[in-house]
Amino acid sequence: DVFTTLVDLKWPHTLLIFTMSFLCSWLLFGMVWWLIAFAHGDLDHSTRLQRGPGEEAAGGPDNFVPCVTSIHSFTSAFLFSIEVQVTIGFGGRMVTEECPAAILVLIVQNIVGLVINAIMLGCIFMKTSQAHRRAETLIFSKHAVIALREGKLCFMLRVGDLRKSMIISATIRMQVVKKTASLEGEVVPLNQIDIQMENPVGGNSIFLVSPLIIYHVIDKNSPLYDISPVNLHHHEDLEIIVILEGVVETTGITTQARTSYLADEILWGQRFVPIVAEEDGRYSVDYSKFGNTVKVPTPSCTARQLEEDKSIMDS
Repeated sequence: DVFTTLVDLKWPHTLLIFTMSFLCSWLLFGMVWWLIAFAHGDLDHSTRLQRGPGEEAAGGPDNFVPCVTSIHSFTSAFLFSIEVQVTIGFGGRMVTEECPAAILVLIVQNIVGLVINAIMLGCIFMKTSQAHRRAETLIFSKHAVIALREGKLCFMLRVGDLRKSMIISATIRMQVVKKTASLEGEVVPLNQIDIQMENPVGGNSIFLVSPLIIYHVIDKNSPLYDISPVNLHHHEDLEIIVILEGVVETTGITTQARTSYLADEILWGQRFVPIVAEEDGRYSVDYSKFGNTVKVPTPSCTARQLEEDKSIMDS
């Protein structure tokens, strides 16, 4: 629809449409007012000469009353169109009761002007109230990692908030997008599979007061159950999408931040370095190390192989 399209447009395009909508409506009704004046004879030069100075508004000696006073050309008709639509009312031009068609056009132009004002002001309000900029301060680590945690392979990523204002009711979820085939041979090129996550506070809700490491335990119910280091290359048909949603504390507007990790953006056998430290009884976060990782001992096998052969952990 038109309104949603205007809201989704970039600001230069929105401002251009905003300007052109008013300009075109003024020109259109300016042409209508000029045609009404032309059809009624208000533009006839000889008629105007028959009236003395100051007699044009009230009618001349021949009792000629124009539809709209003081319209002599298209320029004056255009100026009158602007006065009608934006209700400036300088007082030099006015509609008389001589032409019912002029009164009808006056009503129509006022209604059209109100509709354009409502649409364009509503569009600009929606664009200014969107929280796109707030979402830019919600950051994700450039790479995700797979390493052991509590004796199980886990997919991990780090998320943080650069602003002091909180994200209320923040939730995070992940999906694996990859090509799959059913038992009947049906191929789904972009199959979306939700994956269960674990985080320090449990569930999908997070309290983003400091950077958190969100992880997914790769078990038999995970779509990553058969992933090994040999699968983590750019030719692998795999993408993991992460979506963080919440309410901005200062405005109450819902915001959403998204990122994704391709197969070659997942590092095997690494974990994130600590970035939260205590100094003089206060906690500080070193965001310069936000995406830094270090290598840790990790078996180069799938989670399925690790679960079936426990001796791999001993070696």
